Amino acid sequence: MKIKMVCLEDGIIATGYRKMAAFVETLNPETETYYVSTNDYRSLLNYLRGTYGSKGQVDADAVDEIAQDLVDADLIGFSSMTGYSDLTKAIVKRVRERSKHPYLIWGGIHPIIHPEDAIESGVDAICTGEGEFAFAEFHERLEAGRDPTEIGNFWFKRDGEVVRNGFLPLMTAEQMESMPFPKFAEREHIYRRGEGFVPVTAADHLASGGLCYTAIWSIGCPFHCAFCGNTKFISNDPRYKKIPHPSARYVVEEIKAARRKLPHLSTVQFQDDSFMAIPLKDLRQFAELWREELGIPFAVYGVIPNYVQREKIEILTWAGMNRVRMGVQSGSARILDFYKRPTPPDKTAAAAAVLASFAPRYHIPPTYDIVMDNPIETREDVVETLEFLYHLARPFTLLVYSLKVIPNTELERAMRERGVDLEDISSGYLTLPPRWANMLLYLIAVIRPPRWLWNRLLRCVESSAKPQKLYPTTTLVMRALYIVRRAIDHLRFMDFSIIPGFPGYFCWKIGLVRFWQRYMTPRHPKPTPPAASAPRKAETVVIADAS
Repeated sequence: MKIKMVCLEDGIIATGYRKMAAFVETLNPETETYYVSTNDYRSLLNYLRGTYGSKGQVDADAVDEIAQDLVDADLIGFSSMTGYSDLTKAIVKRVRERSKHPYLIWGGIHPIIHPEDAIESGVDAICTGEGEFAFAEFHERLEAGRDPTEIGNFWFKRDGEVVRNGFLPLMTAEQMESMPFPKFAEREHIYRRGEGFVPVTAADHLASGGLCYTAIWSIGCPFHCAFCGNTKFISNDPRYKKIPHPSARYVVEEIKAARRKLPHLSTVQFQDDSFMAIPLKDLRQFAELWREELGIPFAVYGVIPNYVQREKIEILTWAGMNRVRMGVQSGSARILDFYKRPTPPDKTAAAAAVLASFAPRYHIPPTYDIVMDNPIETREDVVETLEFLYHLARPFTLLVYSLKVIPNTELERAMRERGVDLEDISSGYLTLPPRWANMLLYLIAVIRPPRWLWNRLLRCVESSAKPQKLYPTTTLVMRALYIVRRAIDHLRFMDFSIIPGFPGYFCWKIGLVRFWQRYMTPRHPKPTPPAASAPRKAETVVIADAS
């Protein structure tokens, strides 16, 4: 059976897809791996314009070219997020016009979150849960000529009717441990207009991730925020809130395997939704292995303020953690309540104070996610967010999102109930209109203005729902200063995780990156575990289960 796996994503760093592609290859060694990306995701011009992360356009000729390279397969497996769902549908349609032969499956986040939409795209089946074990059974039945339409974690389109099957249990930690390492830097192809699919090169990896490898150790999230697709995962299986993960040994060996293929990889970013919710004993084991056997820096994304504890930050920093990205979303308690996010501003401020104490000596300034342009925000809500950031412990930088509502989530239903017209999610989360409030976010990420000036600047802030004057030139200047500030912060640590391309590779090639990391970057001393008889006072309250 000839299988082609196709990822429609920004760049070639889709971790979930790479895990699935590696597993399918164990079942069918001749499986071919493909990437389709519509945008130069890391381009400096996109940063400056405020279109970072926007989805580019693929015209009919390109769709035809993509379909032409896929149509000779017996089975085509698509993987995409919702932002790429329209492109996925267009390719599916064109493949079907060319041939009725390939069996078409659509997996990834979009079919899980919005299966009713995905199953009507023209595919034969969609995967609505974890794909590995479900696909193994599906593959076995298809090869044997048996009916696969009763397999869990799948919906099927049969004779015009939809067969909706239930869910299989989530993988256990032991089962996760048995999975192959993600597909990486080996027999992969990427689409180039006019050329079709061509082999992925080291230059493609540099363009997508610089000197950084992207990994996921754990899955799951204990929270049930209305804007997040995790709500669908949790409703499918409540154990998703328990943060399942393989051993620390497994993830360390994964990084070693990746570095054997691309030795220039000099840092790792963990994209887990709730890395800091992993128990301290597991983090200690991870830290010991990482420090002893890898010794390279790493960043932790998806940090939830409720789980920020100094003890965890200390042991991870000793191991090599040099950057943290934390979800803040808003400084307005009313908006946080609307998002059903159980992290009040004072708890976030306490977590930020802990993180700020490690920068700039041991950490690149932490990055905080902020969501703007919410049509239900009042002027007071916007000002509260700006004021919250004004008083927040420094240093920090911001990653500013323009609210795009994921279809079929609680947030979409709440917005519909209020009669809000929702913008197409395909325009990109980081495509920001140059409003005054958004411009001030770039300013506060660079410098805290004097109080008298800040008060004057706040006078021009408007409600997100109100039509208002735009400031493209001023915002461009502020964004340029913001980019320069971020670049300097990263270069101080010789970190090229957000600076893609050959500059980082050149610095690695001449030995500068290794020299800098070993001799010029301060190392945090190993923390001493507290005595059992003297319990420490927690700096933040840890929510074990918030729904």
